[in-house]
Amino acid sequence: MILIGLTGGIGSGKSTVSALLAEHGAIVIDGDAITRDLQRPGEPLLKVLVERFGPEILNSSGELDRGALAAIVFTDKEALTDLNKIVHPLVGKEMERRMAEQRHTDNVVVLDIPLLAENPRKGLSGVIVVDIETDLAVQRLSAFRNMSAQDARARIANQASRETRLAIADQVIDNSGSLEELKFQVDRVWEWMLTRDHAANDAGAATDAL
Repeated sequence: MILIGLTGGIGSGKSTVSALLAEHGAIVIDGDAITRDLQRPGEPLLKVLVERFGPEILNSSGELDRGALAAIVFTDKEALTDLNKIVHPLVGKEMERRMAEQRHTDNVVVLDIPLLAENPRKGLSGVIVVDIETDLAVQRLSAFRNMSAQDARARIANQASRETRLAIADQVIDNSGSLEELKFQVDRVWEWMLTRDHAANDAGAATDAL
């Protein structure tokens, strides 16, 4: 497989880029989507989260209230550290299982990880960073996710800086323009992806313990 890392800060439009790459034929392994699956009612992970953060993180239907959990962890660094220690190993195991299914194929596999700069992966065939100005990210988070500007900036501050993400990029997609402009860039980057070398058998493993 050709294994490409895809990352971008919150509000950057990384999920849109991921979906466009899937339309081209990429196999997308989405860290956020896996996390949501593992946090469904009845899953062991949800019980552990309730034990650590309290029943107030559940809504009236017994599902995880992501906003309530975010309100706790993005104002308390210790809580955020605990959340990562609980969630990351389980998500990493499922991502590894999905990569293992693709290792001996010729598929282009996109490892979609919001915190790739914070938690590097070894042996990637390349890294794509979706980038926008912080103020624009705040505007979009306010418009499309109903976040307050204060909340949006707090979440951005808890991620790697733009400079840190850009430093690991082989390709940068600027998502500050229109959807048509974005599609044009994705088309160009897809052609680049097809030229990359196949990844080694241990590619995609975390370089540091999560």
